[in-house]
Amino acid sequence: MSETLSASTRPAARVEGSVPVAPVVRGLSVDEASAFTDLLVASRTASLTLAAAPTQVKNSALRGIAQALRDNVTEIVAANTLDLDAGRAAGLSAGLLDRLTLDEARIRSLADAVEDIEQLTDPVGQVVRGSSLPNGVKISQVRVPFGVVGVIYEARPNVTVDIAALALKSGNASVLRGGTAAENSNRVLVGLIQGALVAAGLPAESVQTIDPFGRAGATQLMQARGHVDVLIPRGSAGLIQAVVTESKVPVIETGAGVVHIFLDDSANASWASDIVHNAKVQRPSVCNAVETVLVHEAAAVRLLPGVLAKLAESGVTIHGDAAVREIYPAAVPATEEDWATEYMSLDLAVRVVTDLDDAIAHIRHYSTGHTEAIITNDIVNAERFLNEVDSAAVMVNASTRFTDGGEFGFGAEVGISTQKLHARGPMGLPELTSTKWIVRGTGQVRA
Repeated sequence: MSETLSASTRPAARVEGSVPVAPVVRGLSVDEASAFTDLLVASRTASLTLAAAPTQVKNSALRGIAQALRDNVTEIVAANTLDLDAGRAAGLSAGLLDRLTLDEARIRSLADAVEDIEQLTDPVGQVVRGSSLPNGVKISQVRVPFGVVGVIYEARPNVTVDIAALALKSGNASVLRGGTAAENSNRVLVGLIQGALVAAGLPAESVQTIDPFGRAGATQLMQARGHVDVLIPRGSAGLIQAVVTESKVPVIETGAGVVHIFLDDSANASWASDIVHNAKVQRPSVCNAVETVLVHEAAAVRLLPGVLAKLAESGVTIHGDAAVREIYPAAVPATEEDWATEYMSLDLAVRVVTDLDDAIAHIRHYSTGHTEAIITNDIVNAERFLNEVDSAAVMVNASTRFTDGGEFGFGAEVGISTQKLHARGPMGLPELTSTKWIVRGTGQVRA
């Protein structure tokens, strides 16, 4: 189980003299459990206010959040520095440290994203479809908020802002578990967000963190069916699987990214080199970075030297099969584990395949259903790849780094769903809503 979700390992309640300390109930003391329930009840109450809040009020809060981020860069960076120092001391990987980092540029980018969300159409109340029955009864399906959205994530303080803003605009209260690694950063961010909410006339409890409840709080959040309407995990494959397996709350599964690029025999060499390099090097710690490159055997000698040399210049370690190592001896031998690994680092698995069918078969076996791409000048192969590869995003002649809510015009994203029910791919405002049916009659009864 992920460190974030493990059951509480705190020692048994300590007794001083003859005064007993409150017993532990499912990892929380009685007092903690009561406080946790009160927090969830407050979220539910806030969600009722948010569901009815006019768009202009929500937008005012979003503008306040963006301004608060810009006005408090120094405070946010100082808190984030504490988290980074603790993360290095704890041995966090380079990929997790990169995800954890909030510098001035990233904070200002977050503020810009919040303002982008403000400009998006409010999904609440949108009519999805409707009709009039022969008897004059009018029916319509409209978007409504989920209510209370819980999110569990690791070492990603940017998610705190993204989720809070998207949940707010879509009329949802959010309960956040950002993990120990980002606890200082998240405490400051949530405080700034709550201040902006209150200034706009909305409840501070519209956005809350359960980080003070530790690992046991995450476990309790997964059991909070009735208090929480949907739970979204973001992070490692271990975290996501733990939430999917153990949660009693309905889960929208966001997947780890074992992302593939297939270099077809007709691939343009310049495109192949540039796209693979961008997909691996631009930001290797994120879920849409490529982790495995497959190359058609008829193009391997033509494409691999240039593609791999450019990667090596940027410090990428190539994990290659025997055919790759014959062409590029600097590669280290790839193992079976490499094909299923989301490195989140400057490592890349590379394999030579016999043809498009072999590439698709490899992807079907090892993919996490996130993003796959083909580089080709063959329109038939391009269409086959688009039609036969079953992932949330499938691309032709483009970097996998484009699978992103911001790039797709959502302002930010809740996550990238790799499941097939309700939502798939980058999730924005509409994906944080459900629907209900509105029926208007003039006295009709059913015959």
